[in-house]
Amino acid sequence: MTDTVSPELQANPPAGAWMRIFALVYNPFLWLGELVGMRSRRRALLAHAHGRVVEIGAGTGLNLSLYPDEIDELVLTEPDASMRRKLANSLRKSRRDVQIVNAPAERLPFADASVDTVVSTLVLCTVDDPERTLGEIARVLRPGGQLLFLEHVRASTRFLAACQDFLFRPWRGFAGGCCCNRSTLETMRACGFTVVAEDAVWRGMPAIVHPLVIGRATHE
Repeated sequence: MTDTVSPELQANPPAGAWMRIFALVYNPFLWLGELVGMRSRRRALLAHAHGRVVEIGAGTGLNLSLYPDEIDELVLTEPDASMRRKLANSLRKSRRDVQIVNAPAERLPFADASVDTVVSTLVLCTVDDPERTLGEIARVLRPGGQLLFLEHVRASTRFLAACQDFLFRPWRGFAGGCCCNRSTLETMRACGFTVVAEDAVWRGMPAIVHPLVIGRATHE
């Protein structure tokens, strides 16, 4: 069953005509990357989800079928209207009891300490304010709760990092606001998270988004 909730705290307005097109091409654009490794990485990460689960920036629902059956509740947040329509279409094919919430990651409409697992896959690169987003995640997590993340990040090599900086603006315009050069792990730690992560490569995608970090973070 799909229950679409529009909280009083509204998301940012739609980004316009390109975002409507981007929502349509998003899955085909990621298809090769999913095939050669990303989908298996998503599945391995989400196997650790438990309890009440909130996924921020759920997009078109690529994670939907990969969640364990044992989780208590699944809530998907997505602020973009075009992505949300694609997400709703994906949920029509699912037997899960899922809520879709129209909310940006910077303003999550959930009570303090009310969530066991927050999931972020390829989202912290697109939010307007990563620090505020991580503050919201820390706020809604219960004691002992976890953030499961899979994010592409700033490259560790000087040449690729320079390419990320050079292509930042055109890539951001194309990829729905994605910032290809964010130092996400460092930001997590600066926001008080304890992080356990491993590096990987996002094969099948442009080199500027190849560097990945995958892991679990907690906030005491």
